[in-house]
Amino acid sequence: MRKTICAVAILLATFGCFSVASVQAADGEEGFVSLFDGKNLEGSGWAKHGGSATYKVQDGCIVGECVPNTPNNTFLVYEKPFGNFIFKCDFKCEVAGNSGVQFRSAIRKDDDRVFGYQCEIAPNDKDTCRIYDEGRRGHQKGRVWLDNTDEEILKKSIATYKDGEWNSLEIQAIGPSIRTWLNGVPVVNMFDYKDFSGLFGLQVHAGTQGKILWKNIRVKDLGVSEWKDFFVKTDKGWDIDGAYKWPEDVPEIWSFTDDGVLIGQHDDTEPRDGLVVSNDSYDDFAAKVEYVFKGGVNSALYFRAHEVKTTWLLRGCQDEIAGNGKEAAIWHTAGVDDEGKSIPGRGWLAADDEFVETIRNKGNDDWNEIAVVACGDHVTTFLNGFRVVDLVDPLLEKEGKVGLQLHGGSDGQMWFKNWKVMPITKEQRALIER
Repeated sequence: MRKTICAVAILLATFGCFSVASVQAADGEEGFVSLFDGKNLEGSGWAKHGGSATYKVQDGCIVGECVPNTPNNTFLVYEKPFGNFIFKCDFKCEVAGNSGVQFRSAIRKDDDRVFGYQCEIAPNDKDTCRIYDEGRRGHQKGRVWLDNTDEEILKKSIATYKDGEWNSLEIQAIGPSIRTWLNGVPVVNMFDYKDFSGLFGLQVHAGTQGKILWKNIRVKDLGVSEWKDFFVKTDKGWDIDGAYKWPEDVPEIWSFTDDGVLIGQHDDTEPRDGLVVSNDSYDDFAAKVEYVFKGGVNSALYFRAHEVKTTWLLRGCQDEIAGNGKEAAIWHTAGVDDEGKSIPGRGWLAADDEFVETIRNKGNDDWNEIAVVACGDHVTTFLNGFRVVDLVDPLLEKEGKVGLQLHGGSDGQMWFKNWKVMPITKEQRALIER
């Protein structure tokens, strides 16, 4: 790991056609292919980037060794991107030093700096197999790790670590889900939404020492997850695809600018919410939208919501947009049943006002980005790339619509752009919950 702010994020998608000979992995691991033949690095698809550490092949292993007191972290990168996958390898720290395995990562062209997700390797340290955002969000806003794994889980996993011997590491990335295992024991089980494809890399951290060995490096390719856009540009201009506007009798509440910004606006004489609601329902998914809060009571990215006969139309969960510390909190909205009987909401389910105030952009014209991932009872919300709420709640609705809200009964205005959704299939959920 290293405390560095990423200035430019350029994914090497151009390496998608990189041709590398791979071989079937060990018996009993159907679908896995080896990324290293145990013999050569030259011409094998691996290339060094970043600092001054050395890499060589010895006794069927890749050996990475720190050059003491040189300034930059070094990475041996497999120059073909993977999206969804299960990655496995064995590692041994022969000389103690910090390391890690990069995945879904990229390389900055200006300084050859590798950045992105990293599965931590810290000899005999409970943080081994935690997820760090190398060269980007790690050590930002007072946080080191992307995950918030429980201390008891970390203690259980590191108890399996064999100092100076071979240990096994496993990373699974399925859409927004990231999981890790150390010696077969589960460690991280988290959501994130920033990158869904990228490169693997073996890190040697800058410092005074470090020698690490890797072998049995193999991967099972599970395809790539992609966002679906609700806002699309057509020959006639911008339009909404896969969602509808409400109330239907006042469609002028919503209008697009020439550059694809959806503006919602009404005054306090309109008691009903203005909404854009998905045609489809989603059970397990990721969703995100960028917005400017221009005024009014509040707004939201609805999820797992159901249509009800009220002035606000939707009952269910809101990923809150409030223009204050409640940004990205989860609010549960009330409704009525078919007979008009009131169904109470649950109010605030989770929030982190203090942290939100450190990450939200506060200017009247500033864009923010809100996101939510839901899979089963596990829901995580984000603001500007940082986790806000991480909640497991068996009482949550299991499916429903996603939607954008302009709160009724107030002089309100909201700007939205880049509203997207990514469904998680039943097969993917089975892997996520294995």
